Parts: sequence; C-alpha cells; structure tokens
Amino acid sequence: MLVSRRRFAALAAVGLAGIPNAARAARPHPKLLVVLIAEQFRSDYLDLFSNFLVPGGFRRLIEDGAYFPECQMAASTFTSGGLATVSTGAYPQVHGIVADSWYDRVTRQPVSAAPEALQATTLAEQIAAADPNNRIYAIALDSRDAALLTGKSQADLFHRDATGKFMARGKAEMADWLANFNEANNPEKLRNEAWYALGRKDTTPPLRTLKYDDAHPEEFLQLYWASPSGQTAQMNLVREVIQQEKLGLGQGVDLLTVALGSPALLGYEVGADSPLMRELVLHLDREVETLLAFLNKNLGAHNCAVAFTAAHGAANDPDGHRATLAIPGETVARTINQALSARYDLRDRKNLYVERYLYPFLYLRLDQLQKAYIDLREARVVAGQAALTVPGVTGYYTADGDCSHSGDWLRRFRNSFHAVRSGDVMLAYGPEYVEDYGLGRGISYGSLYNYDTRVPLIFYGAPFETQEFETTVESIDLAPTLARAAGTAWPSSATGRVLGEALVSPAEP
Repeated sequence: MLVSRRRFAALAAVGLAGIPNAARAARPHPKLLVVLIAEQFRSDYLDLFSNFLVPGGFRRLIEDGAYFPECQMAASTFTSGGLATVSTGAYPQVHGIVADSWYDRVTRQPVSAAPEALQATTLAEQIAAADPNNRIYAIALDSRDAALLTGKSQADLFHRDATGKFMARGKAEMADWLANFNEANNPEKLRNEAWYALGRKDTTPPLRTLKYDDAHPEEFLQLYWASPSGQTAQMNLVREVIQQEKLGLGQGVDLLTVALGSPALLGYEVGADSPLMRELVLHLDREVETLLAFLNKNLGAHNCAVAFTAAHGAANDPDGHRATLAIPGETVARTINQALSARYDLRDRKNLYVERYLYPFLYLRLDQLQKAYIDLREARVVAGQAALTVPGVTGYYTADGDCSHSGDWLRRFRNSFHAVRSGDVMLAYGPEYVEDYGLGRGISYGSLYNYDTRVPLIFYGAPFETQEFETTVESIDLAPTLARAAGTAWPSSATGRVLGEALVSPAEP
C-alpha cells in the first residue's frame, strides 16, 4: 500500500496508538482557500518546461501537494464554459454555459455567457451559504469571468475597467486601498516597455515591445494584458486583496478564486507553441512562488490551501498553414443548406434551412422544417453528414443524440451539448484546425482534443496529501473535493467525485 510522505512522517512521529481519538476525527480545514484557474494552460507545460521551473513555484505545488497530471476537461473548452465547469463541478450539458456566446432563437441574436445563465450553483455559493462568517472573493480580467466563478453568492469581485485599472464590486467597492494599488500598477507606466526572455544575455533583443500609439491606445492595453506585466499586476492584486481584506483571519472560511486571463489573451494570438507562451508560463511560475511565500509568511502553511488548474488548453498556431487549417463558418453553413435543399426541395424551388451557425453549434429553421413536414431528427443527421464533407470538419452530434463517434468522444460531445442553447447540431473540427473569424491570424478555443482538454490539477496545503497520482481525473472533481476540504455541501449539480486519495486521513493531526 502506498503511504504518502506526509502520512509516513506523521505515523513515524507518534505511531497509530499515540493518536488521540479527537485527532483521528479531525481533518484540517483551511481558513483560506485560494483557487488559481489559468484561462489557458496545457497540462504538458509542466513537463515541457520542468527544467526551467523555480523551486518555490509550480515545482513546490507538485512536490509538496497532491498532483494529478492526467486531468481531463471532458467537454468543449471555451473560456466561459471551462470556468463554469470548474466552479460548478458540472459540464455544459448541465450548467448551461456552452460557449463564450451562443445563438438565442427567441431574440434571434447571439448572447454572451453571463452568470445569470448559470443553471447550477457554484462552490462559492455553497461556501457562502454554509456560514455567514464565510467570505467570497473573485479576481478576473473580465467582470463576466469573475461572476461566473461566484454565481449568485454575495461576493466581492475585482476586474479591470476600460482604462486598464482594476475596479471592485461588492463591499470592497469603497475600499481606499484600491486607488493606491491602481496608481502603483498603472499600465501607462509601461508604454513601449520591452519584454525580454528570462535569463537572457545583455545583447539579446526583446521578444516583444508593448508599443503605444496615441491613435490606437487600446492596442497597447491588449499587448499589456497579454504579457508578463499584465499577469504580474493581476497576481499583485491577489496578494493585495488577501492582505487588505484580511482573508484567512476571520471566524469563517474565506474563498478567493482567480481567473488568470493573460495566458488566454496571448494564446488567442500566438497559439500554444509560441516562445512567448513559454515565457509567460515561466513568469507565472515565479508569481506562484511569490504567492506561496506570501501565504506562508502571513497565514502559515496550516491555515490556507491552494488549488491550481486551467479552464482549457490551446491548439498550436496554424501560421503558414492557415489556408488549409482555418475553417470559415460561412462555408459550413452554405454546405449544409445546400445538402438540405437538395434532399427536400423541388428542382425549381430552394428554401433556407440554416438559421445560424455559431461555432460549434448549428441552428436550423424549425419553422421551415415543420412547414414542409420534414422529420427533424433526419434533417439533423443530414446536416451533420453534410458538414463532414467540408474539409476539416470531422465530427457531429445532434440534439437527438445521433453522433459520428462512439466511446469517449461521444461522451465529450454529450457533456458539451445543452438541450436548448446548443441548437440542433454540434460540430467538431480536425486536430489543430481553428475557426476562421476573419482576422487572418490567431487560434480558437472550444475543441474536444487532448491539447485543449488536458489541464493540470494540483491541491496544496494542510488538507491534502503530498503525492503524484497517475489516475485519470476530471475538472468536475475540483469543486466536490474543495467542498469536502472546506466542510461544506457540494454545488447543486456537481457530477464529479471527491478525490479522497488527495485528502489527508482524519487520523493525521
């Protein structure tokens, strides 16, 4: 039987017979839970860049925590959906955030993901409901992302405004310290700042410059937030919130959930394999080291716990192959409509059957199909099979459950599909293919492939073992596991499991 390093040390120190019954019954409950969710972070980054990690950052989390390198987000991997999955312990099929945006048949307009659209409670809501002394905080670059992490709980939210400064919502909105923080971390101080590689030689040119143009100031902010400087500002805010709001020092359990947005912003532009992404990961490693040292100094190792995971991974940039690896949505919609028209229309009459295609979901004109007495299930299959004729489209799943794949891929499709919001057919593109959204560069998220769905999962702190687990787990397991560690109920619709192997035994004082 495997015995963790922490458990072995505890048993060797006192022996089973020497542990009082009261100590056996108690598992340490942290006063502060910090959940770091990188909006893009592939699991293999920790392997690929392991030789460059500092001792006190990700390496410390891995070696002194419960590390699950084989964690799967077994569903579509958009940022909003991934954040909702982590916070609710359920997949889009249940929590309803199927993408960053989807089509609403009632308004006939795309709608953006929002906390009001969540159809499941979050871990934050459960912790807030367990004890009025428990406090909930969230930090993200976008207000939507912060709210998706907390749901309907009475939380203090921090996010950036249009000028690049952070603002607060909730009790912290009137905090005097935030103005001082924004002044010290003002992006404008870094106009035309050079971004250099870590460990560079003095003669090495910068990887990128945060160029500022008076005519297009928004472009500077885009560069800033997709750089180590923007990432550092967000991590500085994490420590400032903990210190100024005295998290972990109250009578209850405090939860601070952080959506790290810089990796996603950079990933959209350059893909997963860019040297810039490598540098951003290594900078984050050093930020994690600073945070852990800060927590240990101010709260003590036994009073806090840290979880690290990601909302999704990313594809490589198809630059140089974009003509063949980028799929225009118009082509997909036109091909499907032509196939349905050829199947159901008379020779001299052509009808419009596709109402909207918003990657990866197809919405058919139900009124047209009903008017012509066309079998809806059959039409959906015809649409899916027609989509497969578009170069790069490799799979489909319909609202009736018909699928081009079986086994685990069928399950990934099913987990991603919401009965109302996902329309009639969900499509999958081939490996490394991306959505062509007109910019002529960058990538898209949302695929079902391992490079998008494999994310790291690490639990660190007093409630957790010190061990690496090679068993396959899922992102939906994080919320139930943290609920158990905090001594609260699960989120309402969580379908994951408590990773009991990661928790220290109640027999360990």
